[in-house]
Amino acid sequence: MQYDSLKDFLNRSGKILAKGPVALIFAEDEVELASTLRHHLTSGFGAVLVFMPAELSLTEDLQAQVHRIALDTAAPDMLTDTVNALIRAAPGTWFYYCYNAEYLFYPFCENRSVAEMLTFHTEERRDAMLCYVIDLYAGDLDAHPSAVSLEDAHLDKSGYYALARNDPENHNNPRERQLDFYGGLRWRYEEHVPAPRRKIDRIALFRAKPGLELRADHTFNDQEYNTYACPWHHNITAAICSFRTAKALKANPGSTFDIHSFHWHNSTPFEWHSRQLLDLGLMEPGQWF
Repeated sequence: MQYDSLKDFLNRSGKILAKGPVALIFAEDEVELASTLRHHLTSGFGAVLVFMPAELSLTEDLQAQVHRIALDTAAPDMLTDTVNALIRAAPGTWFYYCYNAEYLFYPFCENRSVAEMLTFHTEERRDAMLCYVIDLYAGDLDAHPSAVSLEDAHLDKSGYYALARNDPENHNNPRERQLDFYGGLRWRYEEHVPAPRRKIDRIALFRAKPGLELRADHTFNDQEYNTYACPWHHNITAAICSFRTAKALKANPGSTFDIHSFHWHNSTPFEWHSRQLLDLGLMEPGQWF
């Protein structure tokens, strides 16, 4: 199904947003757009919405499976404006958002659906889930100059860390159960990444409610949504395995000539399996077994 704008979609969407969970995919270009959509279509989302400029193309089979919404994905505040409009339109619905060339992994995702996971998460009285954006990159940039290759994908197996997140409204004391997470290419090549974009944490799975707003730093105006766990025990966390940073570093004239390889002693091939991410400590199952 195709829509001329977000307004057109909301006017004609019917019960699409009520099914949940709903995946929101923002296409900045066509790089691995098809594989991104197929990955999330098989994850168990009730609906997959793809926001993309009119000039980008989709194959016929994907056109039949997703809801295509025309949008200038390079516009200022595009992400927050779109997500917040959908929050207002569908309180109570679980949403997930990512960009093309990004892939959601969660514990046991090979045999359990995202809907099953969010049902358990809801039973634990959680309305949001912390996701770590794990940078993927091609191991051989001579063979894959765009830094994107599903077959030659690598990730950093270590080099991740967290810092306390201070509360400016409380004399800069640390916020309870909130941390800023860093690592991957944004840490290794931080001189090419603006400071506000160096964090790798994203509250990418959340349940909409009245008054909730997504902010530009991938956090919400409700501080409980920004916590990594409840006060009683650890909760599920997920990972978004993403070529987006590598792609940008190689596309940007200010950084591309400084980078001849992303490979270093802590690189390891990505196995496209949740077990590897669990073993590396890049997500955890909490109480879900």
